[in-house]
Amino acid sequence: MPKLILGLGNPGETYRETRHNVGFKVVEELARRWRLGLDLLECNSFVARPAGSADSTASADPEDGETAWLALPQTYMNRSGYAARCLVERFGFEPEAILVVYDEVNLPLGRLRLRKSGSPAGHRGLESILENLRTDQIPRLRLGVAGPDGPPPGPGLPDFVLAPFEEAERETVGEMVARAADACEAWLREGADAAMNRFNR
Repeated sequence: MPKLILGLGNPGETYRETRHNVGFKVVEELARRWRLGLDLLECNSFVARPAGSADSTASADPEDGETAWLALPQTYMNRSGYAARCLVERFGFEPEAILVVYDEVNLPLGRLRLRKSGSPAGHRGLESILENLRTDQIPRLRLGVAGPDGPPPGPGLPDFVLAPFEEAERETVGEMVARAADACEAWLREGADAAMNRFNR
């Protein structure tokens, strides 16, 4: 069964370093590790095919075995589901074979949470995906981006997630992105339960 790791974020340099784009960062880290180029445009997404597949953009096989499709929707966060549905219809991914990676304002900075299914819990990008795929049985990896005082109250939340990380937070963010990429590889190679046991602590 082909697998897809889908990072959520907003396209363009304006948003590149914001809290809302850590999902993009994780997929880019996986592409770097696996020597894949996110340079195919499919379903309004930048896509990398896994090493060994037809039309793969890999320059060399990764050292550590199996890889997955990677995708970064360029539809803006709230419309991510349109890209996800197109990819599912075009390439035949099953819901349980898609891992969505995105930011979570209700988790402390650096914390990871992997789940096999559930509600979007207010995240508009995941909400769009669940609506378009008509199921909540989509694995997801949430990356904590809350500040030291937690997320700001309602009206300030959009500005918070669309702002860059503070200088003092960036080392923690880099470590979180690396661990999140590790978690994606564990999900891919060992399964969801094993990855949850290792990374949800």
